[in-house]
Amino acid sequence: MRKSRIMWNVLKRTGADKLLYGYLVLLLVISFVIVLVEPDINTYFDGLWYCYNVLSTIGLGDTIAVTFVGKVLSIILSVYSILIIAVIPGVITSFYLEVIKLRTNESMEKFLYDLERLPELSEKELGEISEKVKKFNKNRHR
Repeated sequence: MRKSRIMWNVLKRTGADKLLYGYLVLLLVISFVIVLVEPDINTYFDGLWYCYNVLSTIGLGDTIAVTFVGKVLSIILSVYSILIIAVIPGVITSFYLEVIKLRTNESMEKFLYDLERLPELSEKELGEISEKVKKFNKNRHR
């Protein structure tokens, strides 16, 4: 549960949540219009099912768009779906890498601060620094 909350916070911070909301509204509107213009799609659920087939690129073929408007809406939905599927994971990955970079920089700053005041450190603090250096070298040579 915590990971999904973090992911949602990332989407909100980066503004990608607005893309997702816009996508969901577009999906619902296109589903409704598909029901109106396509002769073989008679219920809203069928319209949603058709849109799911388009956005997931499954294309089961049980329902197809036969009108010009239906085909254009299908193209719009499929292109927007591809963009959303590419953007959302990219935003999350980019944010995650920035967090890792900040943590690394903070650790490095703390380490350098400790090195600057090396003569003032206690035996315990020197031991901790020594262990960090050994761990760093061990991970670096893997």
